[in-house]
Amino acid sequence: MMEVWPGRDHPLGAHVDEGGTNFALFSDGAQSVTLCLFDDEGRETQLPLTEVDGYVWHGYVPGIGEGQRYGYRVGGPWDPANGLRFNAAKLLLDPYARGVDGSVAWGQPVYGHRQNDPLVRSDEDSAPHTFKGVVVDGRFDWTHPDGSTDAKPDIPYSHTVIYEAHVKGLTALHPDVPPEQRGRYAAVAHPAVVAHLKKVGVTAVELMPVHQFVQDERLQGMGLRNYWGYNTIGFFAPHNEYAAASDPCDQVREFKAMVKELHRNGLEVILDVVYNHTAEGNHLGPTLSFRGIDNDAYYRLQEDKSLYLDYTGTGNSLNVRQPHALQLIMDSLRYWVTEMHVDGFRFDLAATLAREFYDVDKLSTFFEMVQQDPVVSHVKLIAEPWDLGPGGYQVGNFPPQWTEWNGQFRDTVRDFWRSEPSTLGEFASRLTGSSDLYGHSGRRPVASINFVTAHDGFTLADLVSYNDKHNEANGEDNRDGESHNRSWNFGIEGPTDDPAVQELRARQQRNFLTTLMLSQGVPMLLHGDELGRSQQGNNNAYAQDSPLSWIDWGRADAQLIDFVSRLARLREAHPVFRRRRYFDGHPVERGDDGALPDIVWLRPDAAAMAPADWDSGFGRSIGVFLNGGGIQEPDVHGRAVVDDCFLLLFNGGAEPVGFTLPGDDYAARWVVEIHTDGVAADAFGAGEEVAVAARSVLVLRAPGRD
Repeated sequence: MMEVWPGRDHPLGAHVDEGGTNFALFSDGAQSVTLCLFDDEGRETQLPLTEVDGYVWHGYVPGIGEGQRYGYRVGGPWDPANGLRFNAAKLLLDPYARGVDGSVAWGQPVYGHRQNDPLVRSDEDSAPHTFKGVVVDGRFDWTHPDGSTDAKPDIPYSHTVIYEAHVKGLTALHPDVPPEQRGRYAAVAHPAVVAHLKKVGVTAVELMPVHQFVQDERLQGMGLRNYWGYNTIGFFAPHNEYAAASDPCDQVREFKAMVKELHRNGLEVILDVVYNHTAEGNHLGPTLSFRGIDNDAYYRLQEDKSLYLDYTGTGNSLNVRQPHALQLIMDSLRYWVTEMHVDGFRFDLAATLAREFYDVDKLSTFFEMVQQDPVVSHVKLIAEPWDLGPGGYQVGNFPPQWTEWNGQFRDTVRDFWRSEPSTLGEFASRLTGSSDLYGHSGRRPVASINFVTAHDGFTLADLVSYNDKHNEANGEDNRDGESHNRSWNFGIEGPTDDPAVQELRARQQRNFLTTLMLSQGVPMLLHGDELGRSQQGNNNAYAQDSPLSWIDWGRADAQLIDFVSRLARLREAHPVFRRRRYFDGHPVERGDDGALPDIVWLRPDAAAMAPADWDSGFGRSIGVFLNGGGIQEPDVHGRAVVDDCFLLLFNGGAEPVGFTLPGDDYAARWVVEIHTDGVAADAFGAGEEVAVAARSVLVLRAPGRD
């Protein structure tokens, strides 16, 4: 007969020591909580927890150690009209479970209500059909073979290049990765994958959701799967399907080993986290964890408390106004930093976390908690600065220590390169770090996470190959996904053998990549864009866990990979492309060469841009002089930073443009560093005219430091 000792009310979750395991679960509305332990054959032992302190039910079970499967049954009122959905027939996953075993077998048993009547309770036992939590002791050897211990790379934002990647999609088809590792955490840290990441200049791998998530019933019924993973149920456990190891405890160690190896190679790990909602959906959804533990504490409810407020388009929104729900988020963030050693987070639909009542509030409790937290406040914090609720588009409005996905960079750069009118001034702003969005709050250019493509939308190859989305494989008659993509197929929809169109598409990809990598701010690449990955026009591949969305390494464009590598090396070698402060346009003394501003915008005739030139509404060509002597911020040792000067010539028009290079007061000689289409020479003198091809970029350097 198992004993249950009183134990402690903290920390929440299951914590093992040499004698047993302490279990603690928050629920302020429960009338009973039963700890359920499962053996290898699935037999259940029920242990009522009778100790309650501060709404935390707790108990210590001696003799229980790592690997124990467990869950909870929580008894209380069934009163959906008042937001109460307790149902002891349902086995509930511990919100703090550090390992998760199994999956959801869809059917009536996993629903707290009768599926034909959401107000009537269902008393079918869900235990054989749902997840089990797993006790994990967390011990791991963070020592490297050379005897050193794991150290976070701690790369400044100004040196960061982010690579948005999917654990499975990145590695499922990689020929150099052992078959048993492909699509798994171990594969992300495989030497062949790491070598590729380093070659293209990546410094941080941003992994799409790796918290334990649920495969949707609707998608499974259609023969599809939730590929992206924005359907979290366990905020402390690595998703079990991404592990080569079958044992949940070994899965945790596999994740840590991945982080350790990436760190050893100087690569940071950023997690895409989904704290805005859970996988339990709306009032018609299953009862898997939070809903049965304390529904009206964990979720935001409407005035009719049988229904949920939904700012995310997924059916529910986590109730960040409730102290224990907020504690869950903060505890989870700290866990992934301190125990799993990750280096930062990208917050999905982050505006939802800022809603105090209904409006988005940048002074919300969540941001206050992050600001004062001694652990979380010191890692990379990246917001997806919007949600689907009223006033949810909040680009530029997050607090000072946050960076943001800059959706306006994406839209403006796409429009410039497809020759949309009236974008020249905004293009210049995006190229120089979007001070109009971030400067007012005291933030720097690195507040802008610049991207042209991301997981949600076309890949880069598809952006230049399709005018329209082609999402038929998703089973929704092509109704899903964004219809306004700012894409351009150059006259032919999809693949073509026409060499002229192929060349234009390849050039356009180089244009996008050059603009991205040489803009002020932090560039983010979508995995596979550097090698020409296509999703055949599907711009919403959330349900495509298949070769459609995986990187086909056998078809990688080696020339494009080399081009991205050159861009990355150029960016890293020259601080003028990764300034920590905005340009101010003030003259900078250059010794005997006089003074020039730190940035000068130039017309093709080499004259400085006048206000009328910005407002013309049809200008497609512009040059920008970047003064390497005009970098105001010192290096880490307090010394002045001096770089070469650069001239970037952009031609977004359909015809070649002759650019006259500025006079000797700028530079006597310019050498070609990057061109997205051919040029006549490797170097040019002051005052020469250079033909810049239609829809191309030319990057010139004044070799002052050679």
